[in-house]
Amino acid sequence: MKILRTPDKYFKNIKDYPFSPIYTNIYANDGTEIRIHHIDEGPKDGPILLAMHGQPVWSYLYSKMIPILTKSGIRVIAPDLVGYGKSDKPSSRDDYSYQNQVDWMNQWLLNNNFHDITFFGQDWGGLIGLRMIADNPEKFIKISIGNTGLPYNPNTSDEVINKVNEFRKSKIKLTPFSMSKEVSKMDSGITHPALKFMYWQKLCWDTKDLPVGLISSTMMEKIPKINISLHYFMHKLGMSKISPYMTNLMKAFEAPFPSPEYKMGCRAMPSHVPIIPDQSLKAQKLAREFFSNTDKPFLSIFAGNDPVTNNMEKDVLKMVPNAIKAPQIGGGHFYQWTKPNELSKVLVDFIENKYD
Repeated sequence: MKILRTPDKYFKNIKDYPFSPIYTNIYANDGTEIRIHHIDEGPKDGPILLAMHGQPVWSYLYSKMIPILTKSGIRVIAPDLVGYGKSDKPSSRDDYSYQNQVDWMNQWLLNNNFHDITFFGQDWGGLIGLRMIADNPEKFIKISIGNTGLPYNPNTSDEVINKVNEFRKSKIKLTPFSMSKEVSKMDSGITHPALKFMYWQKLCWDTKDLPVGLISSTMMEKIPKINISLHYFMHKLGMSKISPYMTNLMKAFEAPFPSPEYKMGCRAMPSHVPIIPDQSLKAQKLAREFFSNTDKPFLSIFAGNDPVTNNMEKDVLKMVPNAIKAPQIGGGHFYQWTKPNELSKVLVDFIENKYD
């Protein structure tokens, strides 16, 4: 396994991320050493909140929430998944799988000996984190998630599966704009959600220099459409780093990737979301059985206006009989950035037993 490591200099000018890095070495199945980054902020004797991000972002996503949470006496642990942020980045598509990500983060968890953890995960942070909890239940005391879940679709029709696979292999060319138009219809109920999510999967895999900063920031901040188009044009020319339309937020989410070969995790992981049956089917079933029987406090905190995950909350509440549904707080897919005060308050109240 070939490993890429983003030099520290690429993170020097990131705004509002003053946190000291902590690194943990774990090992892939072939014996390759992988370094995983996390931050550890707040009182060391405070209740622990493990906050996990998704794709294509990194722990910077929590940078607005961390001061709010630590001020409330909470110790925040926020790792970067392998392939993201300051963590190492395997360079091959074959290095990335759902199971590998779970195995890597399980090692990270055990090596750091965290315990009495309250968990919060969003996007891939939830997909991976929920499996970690099922594998290491003794480490966790409370669970909260939002805009995520444990997809399990064993009865998807062959027609849908074939359409998805054919589309992924097709020569159709997508842009972030054409992709977004289709993905926004995921919760319409008109077609199987896999037939819309496949646009995101295909864009990510087909785009060698995925515009991570642009895609992430447009979901978190208001940018004039003309600026988005002009920046994308410069990105296509390989000039994004000198684009006058690049915002501080774009820079932060592009920072982990000095060149396109560092983006393999961002490109590969969407295709491993088990929105249709795949090799993760058995493990998903076992994890869902765990959550169907757990007595650990479980809080569902969804934005409510994210078309990618709107319909997932129903499945989460069905999967976890003892789950409590928090009021939807809005903010879209990356509400950690757009609704930091609201989300932090819900998590603080949960940790302080105000939802019991």
